[in-house]
Amino acid sequence: MTDYAIGDIQGCYQRLRDVLARADFSPSRDRLWVAGDIINRGPSSLQSLRYIESLGSSAVVVLGNHDLHLLAVALGGHSLKNKDTLSDILEAPDHQHLLNWLCQQNLLVRDSGRNLVMAHAGLPHIWSLDQASGYAREVEAVLRGPDAAGFFARMYGNKPDRWDEKLQGMDRLRAITNYFTRMRFIAEDGTLEFAAKESAEDAPEGFLPWFRFRRQDDVRVIFGHWAALQGKTDSERFIGLDTGCVWGGELTMMNLDTGEKIHCDCS
Repeated sequence: MTDYAIGDIQGCYQRLRDVLARADFSPSRDRLWVAGDIINRGPSSLQSLRYIESLGSSAVVVLGNHDLHLLAVALGGHSLKNKDTLSDILEAPDHQHLLNWLCQQNLLVRDSGRNLVMAHAGLPHIWSLDQASGYAREVEAVLRGPDAAGFFARMYGNKPDRWDEKLQGMDRLRAITNYFTRMRFIAEDGTLEFAAKESAEDAPEGFLPWFRFRRQDDVRVIFGHWAALQGKTDSERFIGLDTGCVWGGELTMMNLDTGEKIHCDCS
C-alpha cells in the first residue's frame, strides 16, 4: 500500500484523475490524503466530491475553507458568491449524502508513525501538537452533532483573531476553525492576518508566514490553501501541496514515504 497526499483539487476533476493515473493510484491498494478544498472555483465540483467520497477508507480527508463554505451555504443559510461553482452539488439528488459525509471529515489528521500531520492551512506555532489535536476534535464534534447548522450560521468572521484558551462558545470554535482553514500570515503572539494572500516574502508588517516560526516539536506538516507559495516553504518539515491547479498552475501529489512529487499541468 502506498499513501499519497494531494493539494487543493477545487473541482478540477479531470486533472485529479490525470495525476492519479500518473501514479498508477488504485484505491484497492493505496490511500489518498486530501489536504482540503476538494471543491469550488473549478468546473467539476460535484464529480470531484463524489469521487473522493467514493474512495471510502482509501481517502483521508481534512476540510478546507471552500468545503466549509459549501456547508455554510447548505446548512447555515449563507448565499453563494459570484465565483462559486457549487450549484451542481446543491442541486444533485445525492447532495444530502455528500453533505453528511463532509460533516464527518476532520480538521487535523495525525500519523504518529510518520511523525506527520495534515491540516488545510497548517499548524500554528502557538499550539503544541496535542493541543491542536484536542482543538480540532472540539470543532469536529460540533460538525457531527445536532448544532452543526447553528455553527455554520455563525462561522464567518475575523474575530477573535488571536487565540486565548479562555475563549468559549462560538468565539472559540470560530478561532479554531480559522487557524486550521484560513491561516497564512501570523504574528509571534498568534494574531492572524486574514487579508494578505501573496507570497511568503510579502508578509504584512509584524507578521510572518506561519511556518517561519519555530515549533517546540519536530513534526512534519502537510498543508494546502496557499497557492501563491507554489509549494515553496524552504523547509522539508512544512510541505505545501497547493500549487494552484484551479488558477492554471499544477495539481501536486506526494508519496508520503519517499517524498516523490507527481505533478499534472493545469494550464
